[in-house]
Amino acid sequence: MSADELLTRYARGDRCFREIDLREAVLAEAKLAGVDLHGADLHGADLHESQLCGAILIGADLRGVDLHGADLRGADLHGAILRGANLQGADLHGADLSGADLRAAVLVGADLEDSILSADLSGADLRRANLAGADLTGAKLTRICLD
Repeated sequence: MSADELLTRYARGDRCFREIDLREAVLAEAKLAGVDLHGADLHGADLHESQLCGAILIGADLRGVDLHGADLRGADLHGAILRGANLQGADLHGADLSGADLRAAVLVGADLEDSILSADLSGADLRRANLAGADLTGAKLTRICLD
């Protein structure tokens, strides 16, 4: 399925796109609140400034995805692969990142308030990230950048 087809189907009310292949898709500034992308392959996709609040991204492959400035409030990213993803300035307030792979992810200025972060954050850049109330229980925090 192409990015355009997904947007057309979403506009018609379809929200379930489980295990879809959208590698390298350009969905910048897309309005996809509540979309179900459980197990989707979005490796290398451009989702900057997109609206994904309440999205289901359980187990999704988001390696190298550009999510800078994205609205991911309340999103379920349980077990998602976000290795090397750009989440700079993203709003992850209340998101579930338990079991997610955030190795080498860029979270500079991201809002992680009240998020669940029992994830692998090895090598992640968390400068100026808002971690107020974030649950870091079980998080792997080796070589992270907080300066």
